[in-house]
Amino acid sequence: MTMQTRSLGTTGPRVFALGLGCMGMSPTMYGEGAERAESIATIHAALEAGVTLLDTGDFYGMGHNELLIGEALRSAPAARREQALVSVKFGALRAPDGSWLGFDGRPAAVKNFAAHTLQRLGLDHIDIYRPARLDPDVPIEETVGAIAELVEQGYVRHIGLSEVGPDTIRRAAATAPITDLQIEYGLITRGIEDRILPTTRDLGISITAYGVLSRGLISGHFSPDRQLPADDFRSRSPRFQGENLTRNLALVEALRKIAEQQGVTVAQIAIAWVLSRGEDIVPLVGARRRDRLAESLGALEVTLDAADLAAIEAAVPADAVAGERYPAAQMALLDSER
Repeated sequence: MTMQTRSLGTTGPRVFALGLGCMGMSPTMYGEGAERAESIATIHAALEAGVTLLDTGDFYGMGHNELLIGEALRSAPAARREQALVSVKFGALRAPDGSWLGFDGRPAAVKNFAAHTLQRLGLDHIDIYRPARLDPDVPIEETVGAIAELVEQGYVRHIGLSEVGPDTIRRAAATAPITDLQIEYGLITRGIEDRILPTTRDLGISITAYGVLSRGLISGHFSPDRQLPADDFRSRSPRFQGENLTRNLALVEALRKIAEQQGVTVAQIAIAWVLSRGEDIVPLVGARRRDRLAESLGALEVTLDAADLAAIEAAVPADAVAGERYPAAQMALLDSER
């Protein structure tokens, strides 16, 4: 496989062109997590392939995901363990029953969250630390300022952001150097292109894009008759409901024709499209198994020329998706959507 790397902003590290999103390995938005041994094997396989960026959140499985990553790193060969860069989101509050209670971006909470994360990961520093969402009751300057203090103390290496809009990005960047903004971006989620992407490029901040396959919707593997369990986020997601799902899967079939002409899978061409959008964009692939990881890594070998990109845009226009990416209550919490 061709080794491809990209810089995280003007102040961050160079990373492999694809990152591994580990959320689905824990009981969280998609119901039950993956089998533990397979999850660890998938992380090991990613590191062996050259992947450097592992993405998690301290609230994924209420700490389960960080413990899993910590175990995977401890059991990996030393050289692979040392190449890993762990990106952690914090601030989401959860109850014992798994329900969501809001977000906490207070400086004292930032440091408390970091202390627990370091313990669970078994590391002496966090490579990239970011608030999962904007706390509406705490100025972003205070939250980022607290992370900057952790940087000065050696507990954090770099500061990231997640799901915030242009004004918040600029205020954060005026407080401390920001390496990247983590936000949903993919063929059917193009909202960042109008205002957010120009802002990050103006400030030298990269994008780590999650949801590049829209939670499996445009992976080419999601069937219209698939029954989702009640604890799977997608059972309530507007894009997976009724007529919306029918319309969205029609887009997938249009994309499949282009992928077949290239001799690649739907997932590979969708990931390759995101890779083509700029050297400042690093897609996060949410593979829970080694076979899905291998498929995603194959996207790095897909070359899209101008004609290919035009065909993809014609098959899946920017505004073609049916349904919002979250239910209305969750959309209202996103600073990036304001």
